[in-house]
Amino acid sequence: MSAPPLIELEEITFSYPGVLSPVLDRINLTLRDTQQLGLIGPNGCGKTTLFHCMMGLLKPQSGTMRFKGEALLDSDGFLALRKEIGLLFQDADDQLFSPTVIEDVAFGPLNLGVSPKEAAVAARQTLFTLGLDHLEERVTHHLSGGEKKLVSLATILAMQPRALFLDEPTNNLDPDTRERLIDIIAGLGLGFIIISHDYDFLAATCPDLAGMEAGRIVAADHSALHTHHHVHPHGTRPHKHGDH
Repeated sequence: MSAPPLIELEEITFSYPGVLSPVLDRINLTLRDTQQLGLIGPNGCGKTTLFHCMMGLLKPQSGTMRFKGEALLDSDGFLALRKEIGLLFQDADDQLFSPTVIEDVAFGPLNLGVSPKEAAVAARQTLFTLGLDHLEERVTHHLSGGEKKLVSLATILAMQPRALFLDEPTNNLDPDTRERLIDIIAGLGLGFIIISHDYDFLAATCPDLAGMEAGRIVAADHSALHTHHHVHPHGTRPHKHGDH
């Protein structure tokens, strides 16, 4: 008998108070262990709200969510989920709050109950693996935008998650950091969902692709990524699509 999906959503609907149209409208979505799924859609289509519901930060009005086959019914269920699934917020400033980088990255392991010494080892190892060890003693709010994004990812990876939810990870990144993030994600070997409107970033990182529009999933989980051919005034010059 095959293992149940890591995450399973059935008919999830969510509306904000005072808003007539649902932000999420009967969403069905499945993430299997080690599956790497991109979820593409325009700003305002409900992608971030979907992640917040999946992490238990918002409560849907209807539908069922399951984690490893068990229905998520209360805070204990979501606590178990958050120990195994890391969420990268769209804005790194929402993720980073400690005085220094090493303290930020060690916070997650400490919160999982390991000793301060073990947390420091996990933090330093994660920073080293990501090539960020030179930032260890830096003041977090003095980092560049790209450095903050990579350190935010380190805060999650230090907890050794089973899967990741990445919310618009390329927003406001310079091209070099964007390419570095692609390389890091490709080497993780973890299951994840990346929500983005950057098609080329998803094509470089996600074997599977789904679409989202006006609160609905509008494409199959296994949509084929394809090469984008086009003509424009600078077509003779090497270029890439996406947020640069």
